[in-house]
Amino acid sequence: VQLQASGGGLVQAGGSLRLSCAASGRTFSMGWFRQAPGKEREFVAAISWSGGSTSYADSVKGRFTISRDHAKNTVYLQMNSLKFEDTAVYYCARSSKVVPVKESTEYDYWGQGTLVTVSS
Repeated sequence: VQLQASGGGLVQAGGSLRLSCAASGRTFSMGWFRQAPGKEREFVAAISWSGGSTSYADSVKGRFTISRDHAKNTVYLQMNSLKFEDTAVYYCARSSKVVPVKESTEYDYWGQGTLVTVSS
């Protein structure tokens, strides 16, 4: 399985970005994580295999939306009302579970990351 994340960039606070994660191979539940400079990687959002169940970190709830398109084997992260503290490298990952999971240890394949920079 290979995961290719894209869509990062520079945006002003209050703006929006949509990240994409194109997968080759079989996928189950998928997730997005992020790592800011000097900080540990943290969970952002996850979506079940069916797309019918999602999970979000409290810090992004109501601002970010995770979705997936099985026909394209792609997962998206729509990020609205971006804040300076959302600045990080964002990684998509594949879990071996069918339900959304928050623990990074449940993910077995990771993409290369895409940088999101929010200017204040």
